[in-house]
Amino acid sequence: MKKNVVAYIVPALTIGFFVLLIGIAVFSVRYKTKQFSGDAMASDITQLAAIFKSIHEDCVILSFDYQKNSINFLNVESFAGSEVGPMNVAHPENWKGPYVDDNLAMQNKEYQIVRTDAGYFIVPGEDVKLPNGSVMGKDILLDKDADIAQLTQNGEPLNFEGKRLAAQILLNVGNGLFDLNALDLDDLAQVPMGD
Repeated sequence: MKKNVVAYIVPALTIGFFVLLIGIAVFSVRYKTKQFSGDAMASDITQLAAIFKSIHEDCVILSFDYQKNSINFLNVESFAGSEVGPMNVAHPENWKGPYVDDNLAMQNKEYQIVRTDAGYFIVPGEDVKLPNGSVMGKDILLDKDADIAQLTQNGEPLNFEGKRLAAQILLNVGNGLFDLNALDLDDLAQVPMGD
């Protein structure tokens, strides 16, 4: 009888041990995937913010055509007129593109510039699943009233482990911020180039 119990316990413990190892491996892979995804998004957002800061300093960004604008034009080397993609600039002759070889994307979705009452923000594209499980455009709706700055705070959907998954584009002219929506096109000649 004692022999039969041992004959069942050893295989059961072995199977239990392997199930535990598989569970740890699955959990680790899922966590590492979320970690990688969050790190990649935060890195892309930081890179895009630096690119748009440089573009604004050189070309002076005037506006974007839509409330949500795909960032799919940074690989453009040159263009005619004052519009590249959905972005309008005051000094297109200072364009130093391409800024990237391939436009940045996450989960095959282009990042976006979203206009809100608080300004312009770079965010992951529509239908991108964030590391916290939220989906852009479904769980997180970014209309003109959205408080994206608040959504990037710790514990909020556009923040993953202290990393912000959105960035505001600060469009400075002279010493202050300037509201692109209130710009009088008659004053266009008065818009200085960035230093």
